[in-house]
Amino acid sequence: MKRILLTGCDGQVGFELQQTLAPLGEVVAVDQAECDLTDAEATRKLVREVQPHIIVNPAAYTAVDKAESEPELAMAVNAWAPGILGEEAARLDAWVVHYSTDYVFDGSKETPYDENDAPNPQSVYGRSKLAGEHALLASGAQCLILRTSWVVGAHGGNFAKTILRLAAERDSLNVVADQFGAPTSAPLLAEITAKLIRKAETRGRADFPFGLYHLAPAGETTWHQYAVYVVEKALAAGKTLKLRPERIRAIATADYPLPAKRPANSRLNTAKLRQAFQCDLPDWKTGLDPVLAQILST
Repeated sequence: MKRILLTGCDGQVGFELQQTLAPLGEVVAVDQAECDLTDAEATRKLVREVQPHIIVNPAAYTAVDKAESEPELAMAVNAWAPGILGEEAARLDAWVVHYSTDYVFDGSKETPYDENDAPNPQSVYGRSKLAGEHALLASGAQCLILRTSWVVGAHGGNFAKTILRLAAERDSLNVVADQFGAPTSAPLLAEITAKLIRKAETRGRADFPFGLYHLAPAGETTWHQYAVYVVEKALAAGKTLKLRPERIRAIATADYPLPAKRPANSRLNTAKLRQAFQCDLPDWKTGLDPVLAQILST
């Protein structure tokens, strides 16, 4: 039986991966307390003790604005740790699935980004995630790096939950309307990950197209449209909110300054993934709706 080491099992994606990976082998799931990715030696020791066939690494430092004042911590988790996991995987002849972000791009492109576009991160978070890609690719391990955007899950914190909390407290809200992307559900990421692992095990690693892929749902929206959609769904589900959709005002990024710069264009071209693995990537609303239903039921 294959042994899979799963980091960040208490995060949005890690939580869902525990379910989708379970049928594929023995899953050794660790959270931050059990696997401190800032501790290189402890990370190496864990991998050597577990002796996994596959390492799946959704663990990340994701506090985008806080990273501007904690660059060393962001780099330790997002940059150096993936390289260490890769080195240990290579030593064991294991392979790695790792997740990256749309924030590796500056957002200036007019069309969706593909894997051949030159990264140009504008934030500490984006730079740390790009460095993690490079470190893993340089480690010698076979790997899949899945870049995604605007992750949303029923477990953990995210934009949708923040909007719902604010909608219960306020009767008006300003939300940025000039940043474009697609909310990616954590269940979709977990399902596709499991599908890719199955394909790798079935086809054999020698014939498997490892590398970098973009993974996001079809369609696009803005943070403002996303917020309106979330509030509309909550009201339709019978939730009592102070906020009404028409009271969510569309504003420009310049009118809502934050420590970390966000890309105006976070859209990802997923043609490479869809063609290589015959993956069906539904519209973002299709993935978001069951997540919202789960959030709203609690």
